[in-house]
Amino acid sequence: MIPLKDKNPTHRVPIVNILIIAANVAVFLYEVALGARLEQFFMTFGVVPNEIVGSFTSGQLRLVAIAPLFTSMFLHGGWLHLGGNMLYLWVFGDNVEDKLGHGRYLSFYFLCGLAATVLHIIIDPRSTVPTVGASGAISGVLAAYLVMFPRARVITVIPIFIFLQFAELPALIVLGFWFVVQFFNGLVSLGYETGGMGGVAWWAHVGGFVAGLVLVLPFRKHR
Repeated sequence: MIPLKDKNPTHRVPIVNILIIAANVAVFLYEVALGARLEQFFMTFGVVPNEIVGSFTSGQLRLVAIAPLFTSMFLHGGWLHLGGNMLYLWVFGDNVEDKLGHGRYLSFYFLCGLAATVLHIIIDPRSTVPTVGASGAISGVLAAYLVMFPRARVITVIPIFIFLQFAELPALIVLGFWFVVQFFNGLVSLGYETGGMGGVAWWAHVGGFVAGLVLVLPFRKHR
């Protein structure tokens, strides 16, 4: 299922959501310009579980080791990676920001992303492959949307072989199905390096989603 648009109006301009999307796009364009230096860029600013664990176990915590926990959320491995993430953030992020408020939404986003990375490291602590992407943080946003707007209608594309079927489905179905796919793939991927198949950190998605479920109610702005 690929969400295209939701029928869920907001009451304020999602400034933070737009800025996050713009930052991700800007960083990706910079990546494209790096050429052969991109691999080293990922090793420096992406999350390498083995290095993070080594910094904690050695007791030598340095900014250079901790910074990737946050910088990795703005890196992407390709146009499809970026486009898919930004599409989900664009469709669902504005309503979550509308409910949480700008400041709380930003804090919520980063906390979910951090939780996603931590679970990914726990699942595969010896991996030397850099993990990049905003998927973990966005997973938390999806969970928040699911909790607050389970009945919101989402216009969705459902690929059926070579055909595309358009349907208007409740968010509970669209996002519930999304999480089941992430969790199942996470189970299948256990034992593979990077905790994912094909370079996808499935458990980071699961971790971000669970964090979103836990954090959304405390973060929700009471009116």
